[in-house]
Amino acid sequence: MAAWSRIGRGAQSLSRIVSEGGGGGGGASPAEAASALRGAAALSRGHHAPSLHSLAGRSAAAGGHLIHAPPPSSRGIATTPARLHPASSAAVAAELSDAETREHEAPQAPPPPRIPSLGPTRPAEKPRLVVLGTGWAACRLLKDVDTRAYDVVCVSPRNHMVFTPLLASTCVGTLEFRSVVESVSRIQSALATRPGSYFFLANCTGIDTRAHEVYCTAAAGEGLPSDPYQFKIAYDKLVIASGAEPLTFNIKGVKENAIFLREVSHAQEIRRKLLTNLMLSENPGLPEEEKARLLHCVVVGGGPTGVEFSGELSDFIMRDVRERYAHVKDYVKVTLIEANEILSSFDVGLRQYATNHLSKYGVKLVRGIVKEVKPTEITLSDGTRVPYGLLVWSTGVGPSEFVKSLDLPKSPGGRIGVDEWLRVPSAPDVFALGDCAGFLEQTGKPVLPALAQVAEREGKYLARLLGKVAAQGGSKAHCAGKASLGDPFVYKHMGSMASVGRYKALVDLRENKDAKGVSMAGFLSWVMWRSAYLTRVVSWRNRFYVAVNWATTLVFGRDNTRIG
Repeated sequence: MAAWSRIGRGAQSLSRIVSEGGGGGGGASPAEAASALRGAAALSRGHHAPSLHSLAGRSAAAGGHLIHAPPPSSRGIATTPARLHPASSAAVAAELSDAETREHEAPQAPPPPRIPSLGPTRPAEKPRLVVLGTGWAACRLLKDVDTRAYDVVCVSPRNHMVFTPLLASTCVGTLEFRSVVESVSRIQSALATRPGSYFFLANCTGIDTRAHEVYCTAAAGEGLPSDPYQFKIAYDKLVIASGAEPLTFNIKGVKENAIFLREVSHAQEIRRKLLTNLMLSENPGLPEEEKARLLHCVVVGGGPTGVEFSGELSDFIMRDVRERYAHVKDYVKVTLIEANEILSSFDVGLRQYATNHLSKYGVKLVRGIVKEVKPTEITLSDGTRVPYGLLVWSTGVGPSEFVKSLDLPKSPGGRIGVDEWLRVPSAPDVFALGDCAGFLEQTGKPVLPALAQVAEREGKYLARLLGKVAAQGGSKAHCAGKASLGDPFVYKHMGSMASVGRYKALVDLRENKDAKGVSMAGFLSWVMWRSAYLTRVVSWRNRFYVAVNWATTLVFGRDNTRIG
């Protein structure tokens, strides 16, 4: 007890010394403070250090001052502080204030939860092939890949492939929407049946090529633990086939007012808008100029998609609108705006045939450059204003924002740069194909056009290449370095086709415009066009749908029911 009493008196003496030093009236000397501290330390020898801490804390609380205690790892006060003098009282008071503030602070928030993940594959497991996208390239790869050698994971914001050559026909009711789509799980059944293969309805937001991981955000966060719901996937091999986005050339108002023609949702919007305008134009009291505006359909872009949509629209107007909307049939107009020649990839003779045919059946061809798009009119570079009720934008495609954000080499035009084997040179085990990829300049090959046949053949080639790599034991991450890849990818153009409406089409089967081969237009070309696309539709189910839709339209006309 005597020892504890002496410890207490020592602590009180120390508190008094500090208090006097802080009073600013001469106070105790540094020697006195140090002597008191050594005395307290000497008395504490042989006693448990925390007892001294507790007593010093209570004495400091009683005197309104606090002395900084040694770190918890210290076994007690064993040395004199290097500097202890009256001038330090302000620092002691500041420390006391900080300590009191920390005591009253709210507890720190817990660390954010870990991102859910599909972790790396184990040595005994099959390697994981991650495919980003469900376009032509991705779906052909998924169809042909050897699922005995790979577990396949597909990530895409849509769960189907769109047969884009027939998409324009769905806008006017020639075909139903389900006829041009195919579920990705029907293209590759392993995604729905194999334990290590999955389809994730999500957008890829980033790629870590060093860690071999992709970061994703669920396409629809409703009903999930968090919105947005994020996760990551480890890969052994990664294929980027995320496609491209419509080019707007940074023209003001395009994204806000125009409708693109790349997805089924776009075709549904076009059809809904077209039928709505037809019905609204029959309302009583509507001015003549407003009727003309509502029923003026403008197509910007004279490529195959724009021409085929213009032809389908013209056919719909000539055959169906004139019968079912007789009150406003004379107001319906179609204008096709192109900066240069329409169908520039075709022969000159075929281009002239298409121009004459479209003009004959009511499509007005305008050569000009769009300067600005407003909700009800287009302004051309020469100042001409073109009012419209429906605007369809089809001027080609360019790199998506996702592709632009990737820290990967780029080919001319901004696509992901690849070598002759469709590999991304700076990223091991990463491949890119389709509209989002292009040959690097050092390969000496030109960037291939953004065509369905290019993407499909790249997907077919890469499926074979991955099979060769797996057969040589290079399918795991970082193991493909010594595998023989075989011949590089070589693209040979198989020709082009385009429908221009009224049972007429263009067929150009030459490898290029200067080569020899079949080049024809007319009804026989239309039969070839339909036969070729009917055989290219992904599944027999969809081929049946397309054939039935064509027959139904031929006999009964197009469906003009507005749904939604």
